[in-house]
Amino acid sequence: MGRQAPRSPVKSRGAAVAAREPSAAYRMAHTGPALVDSGPLIALFNAADHWHGTVRAWLEANPAAALLSTWPVATEVCALLARRIANDCALDFLRWAQRGGIVLDVAVPGSLTEVLRISGRFASLPFDLADASITEAASRLRIRHVLTLDADFDAYRDKGGKPLVNVLR
Repeated sequence: MGRQAPRSPVKSRGAAVAAREPSAAYRMAHTGPALVDSGPLIALFNAADHWHGTVRAWLEANPAAALLSTWPVATEVCALLARRIANDCALDFLRWAQRGGIVLDVAVPGSLTEVLRISGRFASLPFDLADASITEAASRLRIRHVLTLDADFDAYRDKGGKPLVNVLR
């Protein structure tokens, strides 16, 4: 796929992220698919973000990882990059996806029903469509590995009850 981490010349205020620092284990090579949440994508395209270096280093150390995400995540990433940095930064993200940096999964019939089920199952957490879409895609595509900064993913489980594995930790 020839994925390369984009260069981020744009500077911005970094967003506070409520997640633990990654352990040394994140450096273990990951092959195969990984679903990507909005946090790492925002950090990747924002050089001033606290997590920028960590995410970029993980991508460079794991060139064989096939990155996938969902349209709700892409929507969140574009909205936040445009608001926090500039419209051009959001467009850079989309161009990177167009070049094969990440594949955006398309919802299928039944995805919305599953997102609603997931939202009910994890009702103690604040509702987040992007997170629910990643959890739905993980179950449907049978992918357990996620790239996220969001501590809520420690609680999410796939349809079979298995925890999702955060490859950044």
